[in-house]
Amino acid sequence: MSVFLYPLLTFVVMNIDYIIVGCGLAGIAFCEQLKINNKSFIVFDDKSQKSSVVAGGLYNPVVLKRFSKVWKSQEQLKLALPIYNTIQNRLQTKIDYKIPVRRRFTSLEEQNNWFEASDKDGLKPFLCTTLIDNQNPSIDANFKLGEVLETGRIDTKVLIDSYINELTSNNQFINTSFKHEDLVFSEHSIQYQHIQAKYIVFAEGFGLKQNPFFKNLPLNGTKGELITIKAPQLDLDYVLKSSAFIIPQKEDIYVVGATYEWVDKTNKTTNKAKEELLNKLKTFIKCDFEVIDQVAGIRPTVKDRRPLVGSHPKYKNMFVLNGLGTRGVMIGPYIANQLYNFIEKGISLDTEINIDRFLN
Repeated sequence: MSVFLYPLLTFVVMNIDYIIVGCGLAGIAFCEQLKINNKSFIVFDDKSQKSSVVAGGLYNPVVLKRFSKVWKSQEQLKLALPIYNTIQNRLQTKIDYKIPVRRRFTSLEEQNNWFEASDKDGLKPFLCTTLIDNQNPSIDANFKLGEVLETGRIDTKVLIDSYINELTSNNQFINTSFKHEDLVFSEHSIQYQHIQAKYIVFAEGFGLKQNPFFKNLPLNGTKGELITIKAPQLDLDYVLKSSAFIIPQKEDIYVVGATYEWVDKTNKTTNKAKEELLNKLKTFIKCDFEVIDQVAGIRPTVKDRRPLVGSHPKYKNMFVLNGLGTRGVMIGPYIANQLYNFIEKGISLDTEINIDRFLN
C-alpha cells in the first residue's frame, strides 16, 4: 500500500491485481481463476442485475428443442464441474445437485429424431438411447421420455449469496454501484478512487449497456421469467423438459420456466409471462398446484449467441466478460479461463468469443 500525505488529509491507496465489476456467474467464475493463481482482487456489485439469481441453473449439454449439441459442451463441463465442486467444498454449502434431465416426447417422430441425434458427434456421450416409460400419473407422457446424461443443477442464488458472504468476510466485496467516470488510466495501472489495480474486468451482465467503455457492443438482452409452484402430488425427482422446464427444488416445490421477451427490459414480473407458463404447464401436468413465487431478470444475450470477451481497443488493461446468455453455469468458467489465459499468459482468445469480431 502507498500512503499519500496532503495538508489535513491522509489516505491509503490499495494496490491489487484486479478490480472486478459484477458478482454474477461470470464474475464468480473469474474470481475463481484469480484464487487459483493467487491474484489479489476486489469485487464491486450493487445487486442490480438479476439474471444469475433468477436462472434455472441447469447444466445440460443438449439443446432439447432441436436435439443439437451445446457449443463446446464437453470443454465447458470439463472446466465447470470441478470449479463448482471446489467452491462447494470451500464454502461448505451445497450448490451442485446431480439430477437427470428428461425430454417428454409428443410423437413417434420426436422419438426418431432423438435416435438420429444420438448418432451424431458431440451428442453420443449425452443422449441415452433407452427410452423411459412414464410411471408418474401426474405427468402426461404417452410417447415416453428421453434422458440426457451428465446433467445437474447449480443453485445459483445460494452460490451467489454464499460467495458474496465469503468475499465480504475477506474484505474483497464492495456493495455499491461502480462509477465509471472515476476511472483514471495509465500505461500499466488503473486508478479507481482509493484502489490501484493492474487490470479491470467488467462482468456486469445486462448492466453493460450503461458502461461507457463497452456499451456499443451488441448485447441485446432477453427478459426471462420463472414461476415457482407447490405441487404435493407431482412427486418429480428429475428435471422435465416439454414446452417448459420443470425443475425440482425441495419437497413439493418446483421452478417452471422460462419465458423469452425481447422488448421489455425491466426486472418486473408480468401477468403475461405467468399465464404463458401456466398454459404450457397445463398441457402436460395432470395434478393440482399453486403458484407461490415469480421472478424476472434480463439475460445477457448476444445476436450471434456467443459471449463477449476481450480487451478495450484503447485501454489495454480493461476487459469485458459478458454475454453468457441462457447457459451461464456451463459457459462462465470456460470463458473466465479463456480471459485469464489471455491476460496473464498471452494466449489468444477463441475467435468466436473475442469482441474483436464486432470491432474490426
